[in-house]
Amino acid sequence: MDASPSPAPPSQRTWRETWRLRWRQLRRLPLTMMITCLLLLLGSVQLAFQIGNNAYRTLTWTGETQEVRGRVAALQADLRMLKDAEAAAQDPAYLQVLARCQGFVRAGETLVVASAAPSAPPETCDTRRLP
Repeated sequence: MDASPSPAPPSQRTWRETWRLRWRQLRRLPLTMMITCLLLLLGSVQLAFQIGNNAYRTLTWTGETQEVRGRVAALQADLRMLKDAEAAAQDPAYLQVLARCQGFVRAGETLVVASAAPSAPPETCDTRRLP
């Protein structure tokens, strides 16, 4: 049989046994504090990474947003130009001026070509850039 003494009830412990139990608990405290500090350090590193990642994403998304807004503005300008060209294509007066700039004449008109005419078209023959 085992002859080891059974532990004394708490009320019958001597001051030495009580001190030893408390000393064991105090010796565990630095290990617990080191683990807690390590977890705090890892949490701090993760928090710093998350803040840095969010800052990086904010900067890149802001740049991309500005780039897309610029492209949208250019496309809107092209759309306005196309709508103006479509409206002008429905105007008979504009079509007549455009035909004259290209050298067309009406039926019954006589075409006269000047030998000293400028090679550049007059300012009424303004060409439009279409996208």
